[in-house]
Amino acid sequence: MNVQLTSVSATRKSLTVTLDPSEVAVEHQAVIGEISKYARIPGFRPGKAPAAMVAKKFSKEVADEFKEKIVARAYRGALEEQKLDVLNVVNVEEGKIEAGASASVTITVDVRPEFTVPDFSGLTTEVAPTEATDAEVDVVIHGLRSERADFKPAERAAQKGDYVKLGYEGKIDGAPITDLAPDKQLYGKAPQTWEEVEGAQEGIIPGLGQNLAGLKTGDKKDLTITFPAEFAPVPALAGKTAIYALEVQEVRERVLPPLDAEFFKSQQADDLAGLQTQVRNNLKLQKEHQNRVAQRRQVTEQLAAQVDIPVPDSLVEAETQGVLRQFIEDQMRRGVPQEQFEKDKVELFAGARKAAASRVKLQLILAKIAENEKIQVTNDDINNHLYREAMRSGQKPDKLAKALGSDRAQLRAVQESIIFDKAVDFLVSKAKLTTVQPKAPAGPTT
Repeated sequence: MNVQLTSVSATRKSLTVTLDPSEVAVEHQAVIGEISKYARIPGFRPGKAPAAMVAKKFSKEVADEFKEKIVARAYRGALEEQKLDVLNVVNVEEGKIEAGASASVTITVDVRPEFTVPDFSGLTTEVAPTEATDAEVDVVIHGLRSERADFKPAERAAQKGDYVKLGYEGKIDGAPITDLAPDKQLYGKAPQTWEEVEGAQEGIIPGLGQNLAGLKTGDKKDLTITFPAEFAPVPALAGKTAIYALEVQEVRERVLPPLDAEFFKSQQADDLAGLQTQVRNNLKLQKEHQNRVAQRRQVTEQLAAQVDIPVPDSLVEAETQGVLRQFIEDQMRRGVPQEQFEKDKVELFAGARKAAASRVKLQLILAKIAENEKIQVTNDDINNHLYREAMRSGQKPDKLAKALGSDRAQLRAVQESIIFDKAVDFLVSKAKLTTVQPKAPAGPTT
């Protein structure tokens, strides 16, 4: 066997493997011998038919299996000789393969780049205190009361936090918006709808709720709204200025429930002190989780900034598809139309590829750290993954375990994910920790 290595790039190699006639003959005979064991030919017991007869009667099966054997032998031999750490087989090109002649196979592979992991003892992380302040507890309790608030008619001008029932009709340059966007009628006209005054969550029409304070029942107003330059929900309105004719039909004020026994019972608490303790404990758990997420992000960003390595194209291409798929699914759930993705496909792909390259780079670094530190996947790790997935999906752990056991690719992906997570946790455990005070939150409004 002769192996010729060609370097296509730092992470892509081409292996041209030539097998001499004797090596080819050995594989050919092995294939015929294997098929002969099960071949049924009239007049002969299985395994006793002449090799030439088997080769003729099962010529297609022999040819297919023979080709696979030659490619596999060439691949194994090339890796043995060149000692490559292959991540992906990118392409295989076979020359003419027949018994009695030499055979040539060219295999293109992506390999793991060689690099040294930098000293990570100097990584630093910043976290926030986990104890909740009285102000933070008050904000949460105010939010709980707001969820159970009643809205009563108000015989006054609308104020922040009120809800206004109104009707509106919009025009752009005198033309009804309903004509410009016939499939999005609510952006052009609504005989009756509710809008929160200066609410944190914007309604359908951007800026509408921010311009309702001071209006009373029966008031009419022409409101000028300029749509954002990039307005994904209705691209036809992007960057345009519209005039909306509003009529206020009713103003309702938010009335919070009193802090009484009924409210405490609805929150599974005995009294105000019990509710405060419950909220304080929940906030602490949330802050601890936020700190863990922040620490993991900080150490990986710092580590990646210290390493400059080429990333294999095949891994980046696969990761790019995953990034794109996730982004499109998220945007479609938010109502972005399919045609918008087609319009922005060049920019979307470029952004996804850049993000994918960063992910692949980090994965290669974490894999190296896991190897150096002998971080491994245990049965407990797999079981914990299965139970978490069962809780998320509502399926039984046994069913998930069976599916995972029968899918090697999926099992390998799960194992890699666990390895990466454990490597990040290891980095966090070695990082220097600093606690910083966050900005004080705004107090609740009544």
